[in-house]
Amino acid sequence: MTAVLAETIAEVLRPVVGGELPVRLKAWDGSEAGPADAPVVRLNSPDAIRRLLWNPGELGAAQAYVTGELDIDGDLNSALQQLWEVVRQRELSGIRLTPGVIAGIGRIARSAGALGTPPAPPATQARVRGRLHSLIRDRAAISHHYDLSNDFYGLILDPQMAYSSGYWTEAPGPGYGVEDAQRDKLDLVCRKIGLEPGMRLLDVGCGWGSLSLHAARQYGATVVGVTLSVEQKAFIDARIKEYGLADQVEIRVQDYREVPDGPFDAVASLEMGEHVGQRNYPVYAQALFDNLAPGGKVLIQQMSRRGRHPGGGPFIESFIAPDMHMRPVGETLTFLEGAGFEVEAVEGMRRHYVRTLEAWYATFEQNQDRAGEMMGPEVVRVWRLYLVGALRSFAEGRMGVEQILCSRPVPL
Repeated sequence: MTAVLAETIAEVLRPVVGGELPVRLKAWDGSEAGPADAPVVRLNSPDAIRRLLWNPGELGAAQAYVTGELDIDGDLNSALQQLWEVVRQRELSGIRLTPGVIAGIGRIARSAGALGTPPAPPATQARVRGRLHSLIRDRAAISHHYDLSNDFYGLILDPQMAYSSGYWTEAPGPGYGVEDAQRDKLDLVCRKIGLEPGMRLLDVGCGWGSLSLHAARQYGATVVGVTLSVEQKAFIDARIKEYGLADQVEIRVQDYREVPDGPFDAVASLEMGEHVGQRNYPVYAQALFDNLAPGGKVLIQQMSRRGRHPGGGPFIESFIAPDMHMRPVGETLTFLEGAGFEVEAVEGMRRHYVRTLEAWYATFEQNQDRAGEMMGPEVVRVWRLYLVGALRSFAEGRMGVEQILCSRPVPL
């Protein structure tokens, strides 16, 4: 039988992609199509086609990639960078299902032997149930992402386990790296909120405790950190014991809506507000306000995004952060002002996140063998795609991140 699958796909997609395929396609039947100098995409199984037929676009492609049914040769970041450049040059915005395209999809399915029921979702795909942003569902969504494995995250992050954008005060060089950029970010946060010895700080969405521990050790603050992740609390509690900070730092598995012992002298929330949802953002903003003493300051570091996918897109929403919601920074400021805050400053950090993600991706690739032994190949593929996808989104301006400094006015 003549190997024709790749040629059939190229012929059907030519009017959809505005010309020649932007990739070199190699199918399991031995057929090839597309430019010789383009990124190489390998179709390893009919299930790759079947997934794309049932979930056209990003989700189907991501499912096929994480299962190994579809692969990309070489560096994933370079390949996606080239693909996005073609998308921009050709002004491609999605697939229009014209009768000709539908007929062509049928040809591809028959040629690939991919007719039939959809394959089961990958094991790494999130499965959360319940009312959107209920306490139970939020705990499940956070657990899916953050309870993966503390040791696994240690193969990506710096020793402080800071899981938010660093602040790069120096050019890249042998003496300055992501650990320094994260330390400088933590210092920046503490300075902006005016942290001094003896002040009480509430760290909302404290992650692995980088800010909570830094504020206590370097600024003499008394800190309450809240997280929904049992794994994160266990990690921080071990470091509290190691550093002798039991009298200064308390970590709770607690929802931001349930903090009972405010107000605090200062509040910080680093890249947690993305998880609360659009409808609940006023509730989140009000909780920050209510837990801050009059005259105190709050620092929110938060990702922003415009466009059709406030959750980050089908892959992110299905595999990484279920129920996440991002918005343009101006809309967030409106919510914060609605809660009663006075907005004092906004600092854009998009370029800082590009460098942070470059560092995380490089560390992850260095540790990929250990990650595979620890978590299995599917998790490695999910995280490679996640890190690279986030890097490209920030590098190409589809996403931003800002530090927003607000204060609670003192009543006159």
